[in-house]
Amino acid sequence: MSRFARGLSITALGLVVAACRSQSNEPVFRTTTTVKEVMKLMVEPSADILWNAVATSVTATGTEVKAPESDEEWTDVQRAAVVLTEAMNLVIMPGRRIAPAGATSEHPDVELQPDQIEALVSRDRATWATLARGLQDAGSIALKAIEARDVDALADAGEAIDTACEHCHLKYWYPNKKKP
Repeated sequence: MSRFARGLSITALGLVVAACRSQSNEPVFRTTTTVKEVMKLMVEPSADILWNAVATSVTATGTEVKAPESDEEWTDVQRAAVVLTEAMNLVIMPGRRIAPAGATSEHPDVELQPDQIEALVSRDRATWATLARGLQDAGSIALKAIEARDVDALADAGEAIDTACEHCHLKYWYPNKKKP
């Protein structure tokens, strides 16, 4: 290889490295919604589907068990479990705000204001991520139950999801709640 070609190759390599280095300072993701919106539009509806997928009712005519039966019903429950589980990746993304600027709590008698929640999360992002991973773990339990079409395990997963949600809410949304 000639000196000119070698010099040109080294220059090109340097430009590629410089371009990669300048791009690495850019955020990889752009957030377009807040945690509050992800929760309201993705997590809550998905959790509701999972919690309502299995139910036992005792009536005058006997005991009725509601559970997914058809492939379509199982797919609907699976979709909800995937959305709930993957939404936690969105929730922990750096730069995602808790709520839109100027937003206030819908239940100020129970929960903190969004700016207070944001301050708690900012001070301890590691715990925030750990609690989000707890909900992912519960969602994974639901996905395994769905794959096995195990109604009892799906009901247990619903309890695990509820527990994971409550752990986070007690830490960030209503940490001053009096425990019974």
